[in-house]
Amino acid sequence: MAIHYYENENGKLFQLDTIHTTYLIGILPGGMAAHIYYGERLRQPGGLYLLRLRECPPPEAYPREKVAFLSSYQAEYPTAGVGDFRESCLDVRTESGARGCELFYNSHTIEDGKPALKGLPASFVREETDDKVQTLRLTLSDPVIGLSVTLLYSVFPQEDIITRSALIQNTGSGTDCGTLILERALSACLDMDYEGQEILSLHGAWARERHIQRAPLPYGRMRLESMRGETSPQEHPFLALVSPGTDQRRGEVTAMTLIYSGNFLAQAERSQHDQLRAVLGIHPERFAWTLGPGEVFTAPEAVLTYSAEGLGKMTRSFHDFFREHLIRSPYRKQDPPVLINNWEATYFGFDTDKILAFAAAAAKEGIEMMVLDDGWFGKRDDDNSGLGDWIVNEKKLPGGIRRLGEGIHDLGMKFGLWFEPEMVSPDSELYRAHPDWALQLPGREPSLSRAQLVLDISRREVRDAILEMVFHVIREGGIDYVKWDMNRYLSDVWSAAMPADRQGEVYHRYVLGVYEMQERLLAQFPSLLLENCSAGGARFDAGMLYYSQQIWTSDDTDALERLKIQEGTALVYPLMSMGAHVSKCPNEQVGRVVPFATRANVAMAGTFGYELDVTKLAEDERAQIPGQIRRYHRLHHLMAQGDYYRIHSWRDEAPYDAWMAAAKDGSEAVLTYVQVLGRPNTASERLLLEGLLADARYHIEIAGFKENDPAAAAAAERDAQRFGPGAGMPVPGDYTGEELMKCGFLAPALGDGESRMYHFTKI
Repeated sequence: MAIHYYENENGKLFQLDTIHTTYLIGILPGGMAAHIYYGERLRQPGGLYLLRLRECPPPEAYPREKVAFLSSYQAEYPTAGVGDFRESCLDVRTESGARGCELFYNSHTIEDGKPALKGLPASFVREETDDKVQTLRLTLSDPVIGLSVTLLYSVFPQEDIITRSALIQNTGSGTDCGTLILERALSACLDMDYEGQEILSLHGAWARERHIQRAPLPYGRMRLESMRGETSPQEHPFLALVSPGTDQRRGEVTAMTLIYSGNFLAQAERSQHDQLRAVLGIHPERFAWTLGPGEVFTAPEAVLTYSAEGLGKMTRSFHDFFREHLIRSPYRKQDPPVLINNWEATYFGFDTDKILAFAAAAAKEGIEMMVLDDGWFGKRDDDNSGLGDWIVNEKKLPGGIRRLGEGIHDLGMKFGLWFEPEMVSPDSELYRAHPDWALQLPGREPSLSRAQLVLDISRREVRDAILEMVFHVIREGGIDYVKWDMNRYLSDVWSAAMPADRQGEVYHRYVLGVYEMQERLLAQFPSLLLENCSAGGARFDAGMLYYSQQIWTSDDTDALERLKIQEGTALVYPLMSMGAHVSKCPNEQVGRVVPFATRANVAMAGTFGYELDVTKLAEDERAQIPGQIRRYHRLHHLMAQGDYYRIHSWRDEAPYDAWMAAAKDGSEAVLTYVQVLGRPNTASERLLLEGLLADARYHIEIAGFKENDPAAAAAAERDAQRFGPGAGMPVPGDYTGEELMKCGFLAPALGDGESRMYHFTKI
């Protein structure tokens, strides 16, 4: 059993157990729900004393100091307006204008399995597995305003994950009843003592997404948020509270992330009493949800984990959970095809013959899918027009998408296509026919970004019209893959279809509309490979993972810039989800030249593909592609299903980067090592590997050597010339897992941007 219930004269206790962790919830005699503990696994129930009720008695015992009690009370789901001045999860306004809510225990049930969340992406239990997942439904109520809140806790024991959500219902039965307005409805809260924890978060910008930031927690509130209509590259719906000195292997980590793709708030607050409160959910700014009698609002699902073994254990818990309980793609357990995207090769300047010639050259090197990017539809010769008109431009593509699809399929390749379904150009037939279908404020000239506006996806008729065009093109072209892009943030947010008193619902209804569109797309085309994208990685979040196994990580494809981006992304999300390509050099974003082999080694940490014109590559680079593709198919299962270990970050003192992906049974592993900056007169670097079996022996080779990749063969020869055969180096030779994990692996000192990928196989 993952969930246990105990009751005595001191109150009720719920104990939620995973293999390594315990989460404790207490119900006080007066009915208040308290958070007691989240940490290492407890073998016996207990912990109520952590609430310090003797130091500050609860209101039922000492009513004259209720506000003082609430100022330090560890609330499970705090509410606003009645005396707790810290950040709340729930703020409710009644028809009389009163804003205040108190929740008391009503009932609970413990059930096997995991419920779905209506209209939202959410975790699930696969029918073919026996994961012993259980769910606690803890129902609290406010009899004054007729509000019922059911807190959902689902326990995934194997992955050390607990998920949380809230179902908020207007029962219509209170003394101050009627319509209720939710001014905030967050998903989760964690109250705990401050013990020197630091906050770890992900920040960035376009082309610099999800860089890791770590900072001490001062008194007050540290807020991570997005009000851009999506989760954004600037901040991310994830926070971790880490003990001082925490690294990949050591230290305590309490972390939360959100299965949601819109405005969010993630906040850590240190109070005057040296207590910490962390909250996560839909951003309350510009949010107001009308809840009529009998209606229910569902908060998105939050994902929580605790690690006593550093950040690495946290990461692997998130990875296992997302792979097993969120990703639904038919490609989850198979290699996605190696694609080539024409964007950086042709931009808008192409026609059918040019794309077919481009595809034929790629197919000759073993590339398996041709993706046609922007410019194939409407009046679209640049990015100033055409969005919303998802009709093939037959002047550019004579014979339409059917002819092009047949030509690509005849090459033995799959065919992928780019769409931007949420956007509209003012210079488009769709906008001229339906200007009210775009989000824009009455009487104001709407703010453009990339010369485009945002469609009001909260409206059913808009979603239907767009999907009708998209579905037709997919059927006509026999499309195997769709890249769903979204290239600007939401501004001028006002819907012509919503009454004035419900405009606060538009942001959230927009996100629900996107989810419905992608659900309908996958229902129509269940074998489709869908990749989400948003101006690079601006909507790389767990909500999107539910619909698309892979998400474009960043528009910055420079291999060295990608090291930080992919490290931050992989801190939370599995490697199989990171869209990563080998692109041309000099790189378009930073102008850097990086060896072709390194571009491939870095991209192989993700989905792997190409974004360049193979006919313009130097011959030695082009000759590497077939071997790279063979290596991808031989080793991708380790990236997709193996355990990820961050060995070193070049953000630290030494200018190199290293990570591993190891089979869960320890039978094999891959180590990728990138020398960001070469240094003169230095020894090899000693790396302490992970994920191997201590008593097993491993054979080591430079990955790609077996695939006749000339770059791998040249690397092996250069290393032998530099260091001599086995001159202190682990290659060639066989070594025990204990040696490699405790004594270390010696990686050679290389030049700027050089890299190696090593394959370890158990003998």
